Amino acid sequence: GPRLGCSRTAQPLLPPTLLWAPHAGPQPGNHPPGDNQPGNNQPDSNNQPGNNQQPENNQPGNNQQPDTPEPKGMVTDEVEARRFVEEYDRRSLVIWNEYAEANWNYNTNITTEASKILLQKNIQMANHTLKFGTWARQFDVTNFQNASIKRMIKKIQDLERAALPANELEEYNQILLDMETTYSVASVCHANGTCLQLDPDLTNFMATSRKYEDLLWAWKSWRDKVGTAILPFFPKYVELANKAARLNGYEDAGDSWRAMYEMPSLEQDLEQLYQELQPLYLNLHAYVRRALHRHYGSQHINLEGPIPAHLLGNMWAQTWSNIYDLVVPFPSAPKIDATEAMIKQGWTPKRMFEEADKFFTSLGLLPVPFEFWNKSMLEKPTDGREVVCHASAWDFYNGKDFRIKQCTTVNMEDLVVAHHEMGHIQYFMQYKDLPVTFREGANPGFHEAIGDVLALSVSTPKHLHSINLLSSESGGYEQDINFLMKMALDKIAFIPFSYLVDQWRWRVFDGSITKENYNQEWWNLRLKYQGLCPPVARSQGDFDPGAKFHVPSSVPYIRYFVGFVIQFQFHEALCQAAGHKGPLHKGPLHTCDIYQSKEAGKRLADAMKLGFSKPWPEAMKLITGQSNMSASAMMNYFKPLLDWLLTENGRHGEKLGWPQYNWTPNSARSEGPFPGSGR
Repeated sequence: GPRLGCSRTAQPLLPPTLLWAPHAGPQPGNHPPGDNQPGNNQPDSNNQPGNNQQPENNQPGNNQQPDTPEPKGMVTDEVEARRFVEEYDRRSLVIWNEYAEANWNYNTNITTEASKILLQKNIQMANHTLKFGTWARQFDVTNFQNASIKRMIKKIQDLERAALPANELEEYNQILLDMETTYSVASVCHANGTCLQLDPDLTNFMATSRKYEDLLWAWKSWRDKVGTAILPFFPKYVELANKAARLNGYEDAGDSWRAMYEMPSLEQDLEQLYQELQPLYLNLHAYVRRALHRHYGSQHINLEGPIPAHLLGNMWAQTWSNIYDLVVPFPSAPKIDATEAMIKQGWTPKRMFEEADKFFTSLGLLPVPFEFWNKSMLEKPTDGREVVCHASAWDFYNGKDFRIKQCTTVNMEDLVVAHHEMGHIQYFMQYKDLPVTFREGANPGFHEAIGDVLALSVSTPKHLHSINLLSSESGGYEQDINFLMKMALDKIAFIPFSYLVDQWRWRVFDGSITKENYNQEWWNLRLKYQGLCPPVARSQGDFDPGAKFHVPSSVPYIRYFVGFVIQFQFHEALCQAAGHKGPLHKGPLHTCDIYQSKEAGKRLADAMKLGFSKPWPEAMKLITGQSNMSASAMMNYFKPLLDWLLTENGRHGEKLGWPQYNWTPNSARSEGPFPGSGR
């Protein structure tokens, strides 16, 4: 192929009248950072992804200084600044598009050749980020009148990983590539020689097996294979991510990740949301623990202890909807899961995405372009290519090319994921005309929430009935409670998990968790927040966080916690806009379906069109009429279920929480007590 070099002379320099030269020390641009990695990524199971296919936000750099004379002082001329951001925009569109292509090619065909090209594009991106970021640091924007130009310059001033010296940058890029590749190509093999990949094999196995020992084999094998292979790379990754963050004026990489939210009190605000939702989680946990006790017995489940982490239907126990059959409140009420009907009616992955597209257009939003269908990868290839299966949505920065990569399985869980991913695509399309710096969500959680909001409507029995996937539209109170239970297994179970992943990473980045206690601290948090314990003894040699996609892929996770909370705020506000609360159709929030509401669509579009051009509370206001994150909509949605759980748990005299926190299942005792004492 053509030689992809990073020769700096090939890039047109700015008009000669401008004296932007690299500034002598780095002046921190205080703006959202990120090594947010590129592919974007989603929380869910193995499948949810998110958007961040934003290169910029992930690009790296190589530190050769552009050859320009030293500045004579700060530039305060706003006209010059405007010319600068226009030139930045023009160049970025080319560079980011080339990077996205190379990244896509690698993600959909993992080969040495593709990785070489990707690493070259990484360097090209870094040179670009470094050159323009260094120029941007010569502007003193204090007295600029135009808020957009001020915001753009501040954002361009953050060099992200391009701040690293060339050799360290190269090492950092290689580590990230090695970690993501290790994760994506891993498989675990039975003694008889059959090998299983995570997607779809292990994922389906964790979802459907109800045998304690078999689930334990899958759970442990995946971690033995992937976690331990990621561990050797991780301390160096942490060191380099921190170094880049500090060179950009942040305390550490966690600080730079948090800066994306532009909220000084972010940690306190999130803690408060978590506390408000805790009663729901504790009641769900106690109820599910009793159901598992019924199925697995007292040698495997202690009614006052944590739950062994492999029994919840998901490799990371992040969502529990796959064990709905074990916990269904009213087994004889009409069914609420559409999987069986989808399979019977011959649904294909493509049909699932067409259905999502139809929902968006029913709201008056944009259909995906024709090219989307040709260029996306909506199924796992059968031609032998290795691919990154973790679902993700991609923006190619040319206003017309948007793609999804997902190893879709025909089931209801992936129908929800398809809507999630299509939400990212809709967001990309809505802000495609903004300057490239602003082509991002209002905050990372917004990007995660959009598709999920639509999925809340799609999942209702009423809507599934309307698209011929459920026979009865409503089965009264019992079906209602079953439906809310199914939603809670997905939405409420995810709250503590989505909260703890970055509690762990932030503490790794700030040095309060060291490599000696990576795994022990991970399990301390899994116990504290989720009430889970490992089913086998763990030690220092294990690296269980590394067995979760977003950790080796360096994708921040708190966005999913934020996204799950605000999607209910959006749902509540859009339902009101759609007339759900009016005289026409009264009814509890969980029965609302916004399908065909142009008013709901307009609110979403107005917020999405802002991209990152304004602080996120302004986008929040356009959808909900107020500007704070709040857990009350989520609490309101699940209120009927919480009332039912309180009664049900009361009947059994459940102890909420896990007072016997030291308890471990028999399977973990054979190898000595937990926590691992470093063997």
